[in-house]
Amino acid sequence: MKIERLAPAKVNLYLHVGPLGADGYHPLASLVTFADIGDIVSIEDAPAMELALSGPFAGEVGAEDDNLVVRARRAVEAAFRPDWRPFRLGLEKRLPVASGLGGGSADAAAALQLMTDRSRLAQDAGDERTLFSVARDLGADVPMCLAGKPHLARGRGDMLSPPPAFPTLDAVLVNPLKPSPTGAVYRAYDAAGAPGDAEPLDAPESMARAADVARFLARGRNDLEAAAISLQPAIAEALAAMNSRPETLFARMSGSGATCFALCASLADRRALAAALTDAYPRWWVRDCALAGFSP
Repeated sequence: MKIERLAPAKVNLYLHVGPLGADGYHPLASLVTFADIGDIVSIEDAPAMELALSGPFAGEVGAEDDNLVVRARRAVEAAFRPDWRPFRLGLEKRLPVASGLGGGSADAAAALQLMTDRSRLAQDAGDERTLFSVARDLGADVPMCLAGKPHLARGRGDMLSPPPAFPTLDAVLVNPLKPSPTGAVYRAYDAAGAPGDAEPLDAPESMARAADVARFLARGRNDLEAAAISLQPAIAEALAAMNSRPETLFARMSGSGATCFALCASLADRRALAAALTDAYPRWWVRDCALAGFSP
């Protein structure tokens, strides 16, 4: 029997990035949430261990040995040494690759959850800690994707704490389908003097509506946005297109790009915005979605 799990798109509502540290990493502070759209990861019995790729962006996935889903399987084998029968991991790649949506990290987290559910791993607190350690070794974003809910992320992105309360948000994601490699964006950010900092925003006592969230986010930044635009001007075009529409309350780039998001006041507005952008830019990847809110 095949079991499937959504690997949701990760969205950085703000992203504050400090200068490169002595450890070779940039400290950051980011309010992170997840969309109700993403890749689909599956698991089913098979004659031998394998990875099956499908979906509109399957052709852009790198070599199997570098795929985070395969690396997640090998990491679980090394950490837990499970006695399991061979299985096939499926990856339906619906999100653009290297798009600032944490797709690879979300895929790895979904694979970890499917494999642990299948083999009844991580049944006690010690095993749970081991699972999160495995996630951390796979990448800084994998633990937050494993948690799968909004967080304030600090440090390298793996120091997680509860975020301020905010409602579920109607949104539109737009990617101009132009490359925005993370390493190149960080190098451009460093070359510009790394002008940001890794301090989180002070949150208001209440954010009951999308308009409240928009005002809050307007006080913050994505410190990588200018560097990404300098390398890929299509990001600026996407932001301008979103901001030109009356349905957009607020727009910003997510992660290191090239995906940008727009917040809307209602389901009707988000659908209208997505339809308008799809008509105007038929070669872009445009999806309306809901972004998870947080209630303490």
